[in-house]
Amino acid sequence: MPPLQLALEGDTHVIVTRTFKAPPSHVYRAHLEPDLIRQWMLGMPGWTMPVCETESRDGGKFNFEWDDGEGGGFAISGQYIKLTPDQLIEHIERMHIPDPTPDNHIVTTFASSGAGTLLTMRMTLPDAGSRQQMLDMGVADGMEESYAKLDEINF
Repeated sequence: MPPLQLALEGDTHVIVTRTFKAPPSHVYRAHLEPDLIRQWMLGMPGWTMPVCETESRDGGKFNFEWDDGEGGGFAISGQYIKLTPDQLIEHIERMHIPDPTPDNHIVTTFASSGAGTLLTMRMTLPDAGSRQQMLDMGVADGMEESYAKLDEINF
């Protein structure tokens, strides 16, 4: 079984599950702290993340920008709706590639699983076309590459 599991529900939902070696408190922090985010949230090989800004609080905004070193790149921005330490991150995000994609409402939970963490991410897109566009971009492959790096972090 591959580490990242992706399931579709209805016309607009994507559910991602993955187990990590680290405990929930560490995996939760890795989603909110810029120094940790830069270690695992990858762009394409050779890209950098010159901008990694987070206001880790209910209502706080975030902005991540990647640069390919040749004048190209993309960004993800959004707002946190609810943060429950070590348990839940609820947020809205949009990608800018360069135009913004429709808002993606995401609820991520972090649960103890043996000595590690079971992450469950439920994404809600505005319509079936937006969901298909996201899937066509290969989001699952990119997520697994990044999550494999998260699993290697020495907290």
